[in-house]
Amino acid sequence: MINKQTPEQFIGSRIKAAREKKRFSQLDLAKLLGFQSATAISLIEAGERGVPAIILEKLGKVLDRDIMYFLGKENTTPDIKVALRADKDLSDEDKDALNLFIDLAKNRKKRK
Repeated sequence: MINKQTPEQFIGSRIKAAREKKRFSQLDLAKLLGFQSATAISLIEAGERGVPAIILEKLGKVLDRDIMYFLGKENTTPDIKVALRADKDLSDEDKDALNLFIDLAKNRKKRK
């Protein structure tokens, strides 16, 4: 069977799935994104309203998803360095040290 969803409907369905997984109502998500009502979220999830890149970026942060998830192109290999940058509890010095360790480990693997 051919998928007859428009790109807007596909993205909307992904947003809805991520929202429900986080147990947010449409109103919860709307407020987190700076919308006044749940109507915007309802229209986005139904594929009746496009989603600008800036909103996709906010959705990614709020719903703990990479933007590519909403486009159906998930990266199955986690990027440790990206995760480290997002960790608010680590100092920049700690992040630099961990990045150095990661690079050393990768180079060690290449030498074998």
